[in-house]
Amino acid sequence: MPRGAVHEALAGLELVDHHCHGVVVDPLDRPGFEALLTEGDRWPGMSTFDTPVGVAVRRHCAPLLDLERHAPADVYLARRAELGPREVNRRFLTAARTGVFCVDTGFAQHRVTTVAELAAGGGAAVGHEIVRLEAVAEAVAARGVDADGYADAFRAAALDAVRRPGVVAVKSVAAYRTGFELDPARPAEAEVTRAARRWLARGGRLDEPVLVRHLLWTAVDLGLPLQLHTGFGDHDIRLHRVDPTHLTDWLHLTAGTIPVLFLHCWPYQRQAGFLAAVFEQVYLDVGLTLHHVGPVRARAVLEEALEITPFRKLLYSSDAYGLAEFYGLGALAFRRGLGELLQDRVDADELSLPDALRLARWAAADNARRVYRLPDGH
Repeated sequence: MPRGAVHEALAGLELVDHHCHGVVVDPLDRPGFEALLTEGDRWPGMSTFDTPVGVAVRRHCAPLLDLERHAPADVYLARRAELGPREVNRRFLTAARTGVFCVDTGFAQHRVTTVAELAAGGGAAVGHEIVRLEAVAEAVAARGVDADGYADAFRAAALDAVRRPGVVAVKSVAAYRTGFELDPARPAEAEVTRAARRWLARGGRLDEPVLVRHLLWTAVDLGLPLQLHTGFGDHDIRLHRVDPTHLTDWLHLTAGTIPVLFLHCWPYQRQAGFLAAVFEQVYLDVGLTLHHVGPVRARAVLEEALEITPFRKLLYSSDAYGLAEFYGLGALAFRRGLGELLQDRVDADELSLPDALRLARWAAADNARRVYRLPDGH
């Protein structure tokens, strides 16, 4: 195969997006679009188009709307409005060339596509569901439960949720709620009851540390892969508390049970790589990060993630939410970044071409199929 063969192979691979969300189905005005373009707040006098991701959208997404590269923001948004949400979503979802979507259905601040609608929008794609366990716990509380019955009610509701057709994994957003500086041990029944009494009395989202520990151990009992948000996120995150190495003792205690998949990771991609290198059950991705840094910096993030990570441990995700652009941009950044670093290693005779092509297939799709027990070809 000629020079550039790794890029060509990655361009032709159908991706498995192992962690993503729905896209908005209603028209977006400029404030609505700009709010979804960032993980942070919008500030007076500043546009989120003037960020790395905003520049990347105008550069790489504009041509998919039949615009010139670097189209001004107003021109971009006018064309988006002219085409309408359905056509815009179709263009970016199909451009991503994703064969399988694994969709976290527990977060929707807007009216977004269902799993089936997302998959249909991506062409001949397949959709699976990821159950967010905090959403299950909060639904249990909302239905009404006393502290003594909370543990059994949550377990029963979680079992019901993972038995739904198409569910392949569970997820926790403990990073947002407590951080990872938790006692790693499974909490005793009496501890759970006392913590439930405190939480149910005050209400609100699940942020009681003992109950978050209980949730993580319930995930182990469910037996499905567990996705854990780590690193980069919105301003609810206390970044120093979401370094995945805080979970080292918990990973020792849960060895031999379920796969644990660290999502996003930035700026802790090296720490996540260390954990993937020393714990059999640990996997990682750098989703969300890739479209926010843009294709020009995707290689740098992936290179750090892969310094010591075993090649069977890296997965692809977009973690796209809201804007279909993030599907197209995330896939582009992943293909380009991984292609560049693998091709350069081939050119330097540090990696054979057959090995590079095999590693590309693993990261793009095969690793996710293995972890989630997805059938070959979907």
